[in-house]
Amino acid sequence: MHDAVAIIESGPLICLVRINQLELLPRLFAKILVPPEVWNEVTVRGQDHPGAYEVSQVTWMTIQAPDPQLVKPLGILVDAGEAEAIALAQITADCTILLDDARARKIAQRLNIKQIGTIGLLLRAKRKGLISTRSVIF
Repeated sequence: MHDAVAIIESGPLICLVRINQLELLPRLFAKILVPPEVWNEVTVRGQDHPGAYEVSQVTWMTIQAPDPQLVKPLGILVDAGEAEAIALAQITADCTILLDDARARKIAQRLNIKQIGTIGLLLRAKRKGLISTRSVIF
């Protein structure tokens, strides 16, 4: 059974690509949303970095912009990608935000947004039998 919606930030996205586990996302979530700033950070500005091409070829992610009025105050506290991800989570029903940054996670928690980090996501995949302990090597 899939959770409904995941909103992913660049940190977890890059980590999953680097450990060849990006395909876990559509196996764990029915829909994966990526804020434009995260997409640009990973595939445009990061086009020469490992994983950028792989992410750019994915067809199961949807780029979705948040309300700019929600992003603005968050942008003072966290980077632009995290601000967009948190803002998008504020207006998306039944979602889980994938964040690794401690400050961003604390903000999401204060806003009562369901969240998980990369390690938590891998543990969930392990519990569901989607990966073995040995399949994930950092």
